[in-house]
Formats: sequence, structure tokens, C-alpha cells
Amino acid sequence: MSDGILSDLDLDGPRHTKPSYTPVAAKMGVVIEHRATGTVGAILSFKPQQVVIRDRFGRDHTITPRPGAFMIDGKPITLRQPTVHEKEPEVVFTASGSVDVGSTPARMARASRIWVEGIHDAELIEKVWGEDLRLEGIVVEQMEGADDLVERISRFGPRSGRRVAVLLDHLVDGSKESRIAEKISNPDVLIVGHPYVDVWQTIRPEVAGIDAWPTIPMRTDWKTGVMEHFGATGEPGLFWKRLLGRVSTFRDLEIPMVGAVEQMIDFVTVEY
Repeated sequence: MSDGILSDLDLDGPRHTKPSYTPVAAKMGVVIEHRATGTVGAILSFKPQQVVIRDRFGRDHTITPRPGAFMIDGKPITLRQPTVHEKEPEVVFTASGSVDVGSTPARMARASRIWVEGIHDAELIEKVWGEDLRLEGIVVEQMEGADDLVERISRFGPRSGRRVAVLLDHLVDGSKESRIAEKISNPDVLIVGHPYVDVWQTIRPEVAGIDAWPTIPMRTDWKTGVMEHFGATGEPGLFWKRLLGRVSTFRDLEIPMVGAVEQMIDFVTVEY
């Protein structure tokens, strides 16, 4: 009898089985990585149909928890509903809205940099995003203004793995800052900004204890005009300390400022 098309197959041999993954309780605060997208974050909530995780930038992601869809320590796992005896740890967030990872050592400083116009910008970013910056090894440098930005970038020599992100005040059509930004075209340089005259104004009025930031005449120094409006005396730096003391989290800032800083952090932490 001639051999048939099934003659070489062992019909009694082992059958292919679906891969099995270690089940892990989806407890709040557990840090997981989504295998398909690379999204890493801490679990905020879990249902059989969806899990919500928050990444280090405070963004929430809703994902379907399929078998083997996530990893912990590089190993694929399947999330399961925690039992009543499995206590869920309290999730602690930093001022930037990212998950607090505890006393993790600061990363060695990257070659890439974030530049801001002045000391007040740097102090505000440090207060809200300082923990994230140290964890990622990001150095923030102040430029003392942006007039020489083109020359400064040329001296820095941005390239792959050595990027620079720049935060400018009052980045609106027709402003001095927008004209400076238009002169720069480099894939390893990111220019972002906010529409406010000064970084003071990125603090939400209700946080500063006012109904709205005052309109200051064009020829009057903006900080001086603001202090006169509130009847404040002394150095602007002292008034700024009072304002900064009212800021606790990113929610105390205007959205354009928050978005600009998150863009910069994303830009300078790109791995090559």
C-alpha cells in the first residue's frame, strides 16, 4: 500500500498546547509593563475586562488584560483578581503625578539637557518634577534669557544621544521668543513654551490666592508691575518664594506648562 499524506505524522504524539503564564494578583501599586506597547506603569484599578495603569508622567492607560499581556521583571504574566486576603498597598504619587518608586538611586546624568530661561523656571520644575528628573538622570540648566540661544545650541553640539529641550516663556506668534525659535531647526533640539509672559503666571490664579493675574502695561517690567498691583515690597525673589510655596503638585499649574515640561522629559529620555 502506498504511503498517504498522513504517513509521516504521529497521530498519537503530543498535541500543541497554549502557553501558560504565571498568574499575578492585580494589586494597586504593582508596576507592570504592557508587552505590546512597552507602556510601564503602576496598577490603579483592575477588572476582568480592563486594567488601568499610570505611567511615570502621570498619564493613565486603559488596557485589556489578556493572558500573557504584561510582564514583571521581564517575565510574561497573567493578571488575576486579588483575593480578599491579599491586601492592596497604598499607591503614593510624586508632585508630578507619577508613581513614587521610593528611595531609588538617582541615575547618572545623561548627556542630554533641559534648558530654561531663568532660576524661577528651574525652581518650579524642580519642585514638581524633581524626583522624575533625578530618576531619569536629567540635568536642568538655566540660560539667563534666550537672546543667545542660537549660539548656545551651536556650542552644545546636539546630536543623537545628546539632545537639548528648551522651555521659553511667552512663546506666542509675534513674540521675541517665537522669532528666536524660528531660527532653530535641528531634529535633536526641541523648543517648547507656554503663552504666559513669565513663569510666575503659569501658577493657577486660585493657587496664588487671586482671581486673575493682572494685565501689566507693555513698557512696565512685568514682575515689578505684578508686585505693585499686590502692594508687595522687597526683592522679586522673595515674592516668588511665597508663590512657589503655594505649589504642591502639577495640578497647581496651568496645562500648557505641564504639557511643555512633559514633552521635554520625553524628548531627552529617548533611548537610542
